[in-house]
Amino acid sequence: MKTVLKTFAAALLLGVAAMGAAKADPIKIGVAAEPYPPFTSPDASGKWVGWEIEFIDAVCAEEKLDCVITPVAWDGIIPALTTKKIDVIASSMSITDERKKTIDFSDKYYNTPTAIIGPKDQKFGATPDDLKGKVLGVQVSTTHAAYAKKHFGPTASEIKEYQTQDEANQDLAAGRLDAVQADSIALDAFLKSDQGKACCDLKGMVEPDVEILGPGVGAGVRKEDTDLKEKINAGIKAIRANGKYAEITKKYFDFDIFGAENQAN
Repeated sequence: MKTVLKTFAAALLLGVAAMGAAKADPIKIGVAAEPYPPFTSPDASGKWVGWEIEFIDAVCAEEKLDCVITPVAWDGIIPALTTKKIDVIASSMSITDERKKTIDFSDKYYNTPTAIIGPKDQKFGATPDDLKGKVLGVQVSTTHAAYAKKHFGPTASEIKEYQTQDEANQDLAAGRLDAVQADSIALDAFLKSDQGKACCDLKGMVEPDVEILGPGVGAGVRKEDTDLKEKINAGIKAIRANGKYAEITKKYFDFDIFGAENQAN
């Protein structure tokens, strides 16, 4: 009997230990494995830094979540979430109805316009007529690629897709593209770089298309992870209220990137 009890007790302790280990598993925050300043990029030591890193760190701290940044290829980031290689996407992913067919989103945590940039020595705007006959670069599997195909596809000579935004910017600087479309803040960071200053300037903002571009950027979560989604939403609300969001934002921008309050998901 004592042997049976000891065996049962040992099994029970192992079970409790296993439960504790499961609870201790960190939440893997997926970010695109490429520099996307000022939101996410690795520093000289390989540590991921930027506005979005500080933002999600603040949300995790507020909700007492043990989070770890996990780089993933952008075009595989949603499959990485659904197959549980990561638990959250915090990588400037726009909230769209198309993506909602596969995953869920937190409330919006920022929203900025979509811009077109091009060579300094060429004067044009950001309309389909302005892009007529031009080669436009976009990052693959983004809302910008979908927008460009819908709005600029009929007039542009080519919509050229790149694995990373940096590759598109490099080809623009090298004269292999006539224009690039992306988030205005990300492109502003490029235009402020030495290479960007030398080659290019802002041509304008594209017309809104909420169906494609969505109401803003949110954290992607699996549809079944409702508790985690609620914690992230609570964390966003808390750091917006206690000033931490503004504190982080002021380090990177001279304006509030959140957008209108009524645009939350």
